[in-house]
Amino acid sequence: MGHRRNALRTTAVGAVSATLVAGSALGIAPTAQAAPGPVRFVDITGDGGVTLKANVITPAGAERTARHPLIVLPTSWGLPQVEYLAQARKLADSGYVVVSYNVRGFWQSGGEIEVAGPPDWADASRVIDWALANTPSDPGHIGMGGVSYGAGISLLAAAHDPRIKAVAALSGWADLIDSIYSGRTQHVQAGALLNGAGVLTGRPSAELQQVFEDFFASNLEKEPELIAWGKKRSPASYLDRINDHGTAVMLANAWGDTIFPPNQYAGFYEKLTVPKRLQLRPGDHATAEATGLFGLPNDVWTDTARWFDHYLKGADNGVDREQPVRLKPRTSGGYETYPDWKSVAATERKIALGGSTTIRTNVNSGADGGVVFLSSLLDQIAHVPPTASIPLLPRRWAAVWQSERYATPQQVRGTARLHTTVTPTGASGTLVAYLYDVGPLGLGKLVSNAPYTFHGRTPGKPFGLDLELFSTAYDVPAGHRLALVVDTVDPLYIEHNPSGARLTFSSPANDPSYVSVPLREQ
Repeated sequence: MGHRRNALRTTAVGAVSATLVAGSALGIAPTAQAAPGPVRFVDITGDGGVTLKANVITPAGAERTARHPLIVLPTSWGLPQVEYLAQARKLADSGYVVVSYNVRGFWQSGGEIEVAGPPDWADASRVIDWALANTPSDPGHIGMGGVSYGAGISLLAAAHDPRIKAVAALSGWADLIDSIYSGRTQHVQAGALLNGAGVLTGRPSAELQQVFEDFFASNLEKEPELIAWGKKRSPASYLDRINDHGTAVMLANAWGDTIFPPNQYAGFYEKLTVPKRLQLRPGDHATAEATGLFGLPNDVWTDTARWFDHYLKGADNGVDREQPVRLKPRTSGGYETYPDWKSVAATERKIALGGSTTIRTNVNSGADGGVVFLSSLLDQIAHVPPTASIPLLPRRWAAVWQSERYATPQQVRGTARLHTTVTPTGASGTLVAYLYDVGPLGLGKLVSNAPYTFHGRTPGKPFGLDLELFSTAYDVPAGHRLALVVDTVDPLYIEHNPSGARLTFSSPANDPSYVSVPLREQ
């Protein structure tokens, strides 16, 4: 069995590598400058003697007597070391030494998958040590960057190695638990995708295998251990170190990221006191950066190069004078800029959730968040988010509230918040809240959603619930209305409702229920 999996991994690495190398060759013909030096494939000794497979590109004609800024790029989860070849050649063409390496546990690198644990932080420092000893790298001008797994490792490495002066973290995470266990709910499709890719392309450690087993089994006895495991691997846990180091941090993500939702990045961004930038665009996990990996024009990678140019080379390119929060709405083409995340929503409009509504559990009402990767990618490319016919949703399994029709467009920006009172018939339960843009014919287009799970509640006793939906930027046309839908089953998440359970939503006079919708200044 192990031989067959190794053979499959070898075949896969050849196919993926060939595709990325072809994209590099076709997409990044140099301009007026000389082409960078050839790619060198090297072995680097990581923490504990683990071999890390890497490649190195230096500027054309680079000599050991001249020093160049260094950029280190750890690979994404499940991708080979040639992932960044197109961008590495562009960066080398503009004067950087670039070292890309396969993180431990994946492909031909040694060791086991540690999920951005301490050995991964140490590996990043060992790669920097190697580059300073074996390439014309400048020890005073070091940056790290990457997509997804590479983004998280870059932020964690910056927290533990003060030599890193700039980071570009694309489609990464700041809080691992708030990403795949938000609302105390397992994001099952995201977890299954990560687990499957890890098994196919790497060697999960015994610890990781146990973590996934407990995660999918909803083992509440292991919940404290799971949370501690995730917090240890969350850059937000080391925020003070990054601030103390003064590392310039660029964060980029997609509105529909079904693995690392944007909320946790925005919260992390607000607490940074270093030079910083936050960019959010339509799409799903890593889809905004994907074309750049093949050498095609890509504004995320263009902005990444500008970030490094300023903070590693001192280029006066204006990146430090631009408003640092840059948002691209899902429903329109241009960028909006803001001085900070708090300024994104100038005001909030509350939709009252009046009356008392009881729904049954265990059945998908027809409202759901779609399919991991595919739904948000379709929204990015064709502006077609998951939809539901709001009038036809069965009220037996879905609670529905709607606003009035809006006479003017409503520019939703930021994080919608649900506040309500819930009375369960079971001690545990799960609900999912959806915000829809509803057209004249009742067709609802998904604006945002979020899950919520509770345990240890007294059946029949009401409790207050506050839930942040996933942040977004969406324009509701004039003549449309907003609808809040709550049901209990969504393929994206694990459900914890006992068979036959019911949930009642009420709005007490002294604590009325509502959903607060953040709006851009009109």
